[in-house]
Amino acid sequence: MKEYKTKNLRNLGIIGHSGSGKTTLADAILYRTKSTDRFGKVDDETSILDYDMEEKKRRISLSTSVAQCEWNDVKINLVDMPGYFDFVGEMIEGLRAIDVALIVLPGTSGVQVGTEKAWEYVNECKLPRAFYINKLDRDNSNFEKTLSALKEKFGISVVPIQYPIGEEVGFMGVINVISNRARVYNPIKDDIEDAEVPEEFRDKVEECKNMIIEAVAETDEVLLEKYFSEGTLSDEEIYSGLIKGCASGDISPVMCGSALTGRGIKSLLDDIIECFPSPEEIEEKKAKDLKNNKDINVKISENGPFSAFVFKTIADPFIGKLSIFRVLTGKAKPDISVYNPNKEKQEKLGALYFMKGKQQIQADEIIAGDIGAVTKLQYTSTGDTLCDNSFLVLYENIIFPEPAISMAVIPKSKNDEDKISLGLTRLLEEDPTFTVHRDTENAENIISGTGETHLEVITSKLKNKFGVEVSLQNPKIPYRETIKKTSDVQGKHKKQSGGHGQYGDVKIKFEPKLDSDELEFVDKVVGGVVPRQYIPAVEKGLRECIQQGVLAGYPVIRLKATLHDGSYHPVDSSEMSFKMAASLAFKKGIQEAGPVILEPIMNVEIFVPDEYMGDIIGDINKKRGKVLGMEQVGKLQKIIAEVPQAEMFKYATDLRSMTQARGSFKMRFERYDEVPATETAKIIEEKKKELL
Repeated sequence: MKEYKTKNLRNLGIIGHSGSGKTTLADAILYRTKSTDRFGKVDDETSILDYDMEEKKRRISLSTSVAQCEWNDVKINLVDMPGYFDFVGEMIEGLRAIDVALIVLPGTSGVQVGTEKAWEYVNECKLPRAFYINKLDRDNSNFEKTLSALKEKFGISVVPIQYPIGEEVGFMGVINVISNRARVYNPIKDDIEDAEVPEEFRDKVEECKNMIIEAVAETDEVLLEKYFSEGTLSDEEIYSGLIKGCASGDISPVMCGSALTGRGIKSLLDDIIECFPSPEEIEEKKAKDLKNNKDINVKISENGPFSAFVFKTIADPFIGKLSIFRVLTGKAKPDISVYNPNKEKQEKLGALYFMKGKQQIQADEIIAGDIGAVTKLQYTSTGDTLCDNSFLVLYENIIFPEPAISMAVIPKSKNDEDKISLGLTRLLEEDPTFTVHRDTENAENIISGTGETHLEVITSKLKNKFGVEVSLQNPKIPYRETIKKTSDVQGKHKKQSGGHGQYGDVKIKFEPKLDSDELEFVDKVVGGVVPRQYIPAVEKGLRECIQQGVLAGYPVIRLKATLHDGSYHPVDSSEMSFKMAASLAFKKGIQEAGPVILEPIMNVEIFVPDEYMGDIIGDINKKRGKVLGMEQVGKLQKIIAEVPQAEMFKYATDLRSMTQARGSFKMRFERYDEVPATETAKIIEEKKKELL
């Protein structure tokens, strides 16, 4: 493997709306740079980067994948990230490995929700960014219109450094604005060739170049002075100013082409090298110096001790755990011992690899700025730091979105319980955006994720990787029962069957208790009508009974039970007799005290742009919910509401369709409330069916 220096590396993240052609662009780059001998295509299931069985089936990227190529003695790491919103965690991981985010958008549909979200995430990470207007060979594609939309949405930092020759079926090539160089498709040779800029485009190219010069001058006082005095800048000054402006995020260059036909790819590669910063030129990374317990900034550099950040984990049933990391200082070498400050454990690096999709290429060393992988680390997971024992440093962890939807995992075969548990544990290592917990009350395994498709993909991986078939269904709702009135009843258990009989007699008053969910047992027995030694048995009997209410068998809460009278038999009374008497009193007393079913009510905070407020409030009302208040949070409105849990299982999907994926929400349990009479009958009926 050829050796590179940090300054000869470029780490490019490819992000944007689902379906904008990101993976095709990455495959086209790999093919043009002769990194692969065939042009992998998503639709033909031959893509180098969408290699997972589930990705091939769905024809969308589901996980972040890495591939490397070389152009003009510069190594380019491509990090291809999913655009589908359910897999936003993968994009958040991938952004930690790159120096520049290339936001891909189609020239046919322009700025979409995924474009806006990509911009927001890149801004949050303070990453340099550029745009690639793709699909210029398609009908209805329009470069000028898309460029205007970008400028309108994201401001004057957006500058075109390339300009297309022709459009739709007439799209033939791309002009590099700064060097005034054209690359045009030659149909006879079926190849891209260097050419003069066609006459009809010269004015437009001049206009674009002036835009770049102005943007570059704005980022540097010396250049601004020169621009004012001379009215122009040299190409060398433009390039160095572009790199600086791109690194600081002040300039967002715009490139263009067609990934599918390969037109514009060579020009894109030239500009990646000439206009994008190397790892040495980007902002320093925030970290904590553990030795002196203070915050520091770390410059990416080959000099100094080793440190790296693990941004992704792949769970492979055959090779085990594969940790993909980026070296930030020094070099990674096989068989060195490193420290993991997150887990406070020592790790040993085994064989090192570079990644090309699913292919692993053995590496002798991985230098600062580069991306590599290592297998079988014992303690390390996604978001961990690895460092030399002489350089104790901790990089910022990855903050993933909270799960928004939960489903119960039902095994097709009863014997698969252990396999499910093992498979889910392995998948958790790979995907920190989903969680697993056991609902002991209903004996269900609940998985929570970012959307329905996310959970479906997890179940498909369980089948493909671990051989376990499961189905998903709504989790059972933990209803409760309580009483609304007071009742005073007698429970008498009397049985004679040869030898000792059984006798227990209690009188218990049942009342609603609003200040706590716990059972309150009060002993008001006087005169020894129920002997002291049997009173704990009465309480124990009641505590067992409240596990199953009289309406639908749900646990009973908010109950006060006062034992105030009874009788006993000197021979036939026993603890068991009084437990039975308490049970009889409970059933009778609850029936007479107006039993009702309670349902869990969730506190929901919904964040949406202003224009969706009406739809959201209308939907909350339809879901038997109640809006408590609204407040402005940044550019969004926060709606605070209370909604029954039964109505919220598919809310992640509902909210996404109502707001074109611009909305988000957080939810937590608030309290139990009485179920409306119309719903009570349905719940009782469903419970009966379940017990059949």
